[in-house]
Amino acid sequence: MESFIKWAGGKRWFIKNYNHLIPKSDQFNRYFEPFLGGGSMFFYLKPKKAFLNDINNELIITYEQIRDNWETINSNLIDLNERHNETLYYNIRAQKPNIDIEIAIRFLYLNRTCWNGLYRVNANNEFNVPIGTKTRVVLDNDNFELRSKLLKNVKFSSNDFEVLINKARKDDFVFIDPPYTVKHNNNGFIKYNEILFKWEDQVRLKNCVVKAVNRGVKILILNANHESIRALYHNIGEFHFLTRKSVISGKKEFRGTYEELAIKCY
Repeated sequence: MESFIKWAGGKRWFIKNYNHLIPKSDQFNRYFEPFLGGGSMFFYLKPKKAFLNDINNELIITYEQIRDNWETINSNLIDLNERHNETLYYNIRAQKPNIDIEIAIRFLYLNRTCWNGLYRVNANNEFNVPIGTKTRVVLDNDNFELRSKLLKNVKFSSNDFEVLINKARKDDFVFIDPPYTVKHNNNGFIKYNEILFKWEDQVRLKNCVVKAVNRGVKILILNANHESIRALYHNIGEFHFLTRKSVISGKKEFRGTYEELAIKCY
């Protein structure tokens, strides 16, 4: 089951090409993911007990509402699918709902109709991504009823990553996929990530990982294959070098094939 959300840095490609690096569900106790995003790993593993976190509170609310109110979400998306046009898009983008179910419906509508599924906000925390070329609001793989069942045993949170990782214990599995911030890099998307996740956060994450590994936690980290990241995780786990294609950037010079780094700590 793939993610129902399009997310920059999503890991469908990793699961498809490198699933030999992922432990089986019977090889760990509980599942933890501090940077949830599109949730591809969760839907691939389908763990019996999971703790899912993301600093993006609207994203977490959306998951919770699919778990608790999937029928309402489904019927509203069907309606929006029939009414979608440019005027509707910008009207909904300008809204600021404060009721959870309305937040989730707006989030999914914008995610499916904005440019490249990108989530970006301005300095006032206002979603500012323009309308994209996709017009379908209802997708073939939605299957919200089944997703709701899979999410029943999940505890959600919207905290700093350390709060969640520190809860993991011996033989739990933590999948870590942070924003790819590195030192001294001119990649435009990584530069944008620096607003969200500074190099100091990368260092803090590494220190948190070391403590977890020492507790017997199984950890798999994905990050940029950059000298600063390799130096940061020197002598921590096994390095595996991955390749992927990127088309998320609006500038051609930032598209193409990239190398990423998987760090396997189990």
